[in-house]
Amino acid sequence: MPYVKIEVTREGVTREQKQQLISGITQLITDVLDKDPSLTHIVIQEIELDDWGFAGEQVSVLRERGITAQKK
Repeated sequence: MPYVKIEVTREGVTREQKQQLISGITQLITDVLDKDPSLTHIVIQEIELDDWGFAGEQVSVLRERGITAQKK
């Protein structure tokens, strides 16, 4: 019974995007590990920007400086 947890910052990930993640990862687990998709669990947890940090800074502060994870 595969279990995959995805953590993202709370920045407007849509319901449709979450569904794409859930279906895409379920399919990947099925294709790569030959697991039953009906037994594959995917959990998406959204984290507040103040509660996530890297490089010694809170993501909220980095966003204020214009630093994002968006592809350019």
